[in-house]
Amino acid sequence: MRKILIFGGTRYFGKKLVELLLQEDEHDVTIATRGNSPVIFSKRIKHLTLDRTNRADLLALTSRGDWDLVYDNICYSSDDAQIAVDAFEGRVGQYIMTSTLSVYEPLGRAVIEDDFNPYSYPIKKGASSDFAYSEGKRQAEAVLFQKAHFPVQAMRIPIVLGTDDYTKRLHFHVHRIQKGTPMGVPNLDARLSFISSNEAAEFLAWLGQGLVKGPVNAASEGSISVRQIVRTIEEATGRTAIIKGETGPENQSPFGVPADWLMDTSKAVRAGYRFTPLASWFPKLVQAIADGHA
Repeated sequence: MRKILIFGGTRYFGKKLVELLLQEDEHDVTIATRGNSPVIFSKRIKHLTLDRTNRADLLALTSRGDWDLVYDNICYSSDDAQIAVDAFEGRVGQYIMTSTLSVYEPLGRAVIEDDFNPYSYPIKKGASSDFAYSEGKRQAEAVLFQKAHFPVQAMRIPIVLGTDDYTKRLHFHVHRIQKGTPMGVPNLDARLSFISSNEAAEFLAWLGQGLVKGPVNAASEGSISVRQIVRTIEEATGRTAIIKGETGPENQSPFGVPADWLMDTSKAVRAGYRFTPLASWFPKLVQAIADGHA
């Protein structure tokens, strides 16, 4: 039976990952949280209360025993990563970090894993508050890949969407179009990659098999332009969007990127993973939000 520890397992795709793992009896699943959110799952799991960013807490955790696999969905800085390196050295068989498309610089094409090399990226010490989100994730990857002596993987994902999305970024667009509120979009033709919360969880579970090493991109098959997103919402709502190049910050689109923001997922596909087509779930999600079901 594999002993699995999950940081960030009480909401969104982290919670879906826990449910997926609980379907397989050979997994002994533990989640570690600060105790701020209720822990409710379909089956009983082990629950530890601790602060992921506290060095003493993690050292106390690993002093109790070893782990076959750790999923870390809440590592946001070099300090977070260094604490994990120190705590789990000699104590873990496989370590999977959730990272982001934001580690890449915009290149005007679909990015591949080699476009950001964490094995040589300069490390700067700091907590998550010391870095922008993208730089914090670069630093976390750099520390884990350069300093850990245990196997590390990093799932790099674009914006995650789902009915359970607590950020409500797609909801933002649907609700403004429904209300006739002008929305700021600098480039309607910019194409984006997305991944569903279901597939983010499924991909993490697949990564746990150890079939691919290092950083790996994960995104739904295909892409969509902001213009197509707007049209999909217009069809679902029966309303016409009011689009401007720029508005006040409260109405500026979270998808308002100046150029394409795409991921190449060939590495994962070559290793045997098959991504769900974006077109198979995105319109359904828009309709569910428009109908008030999400």
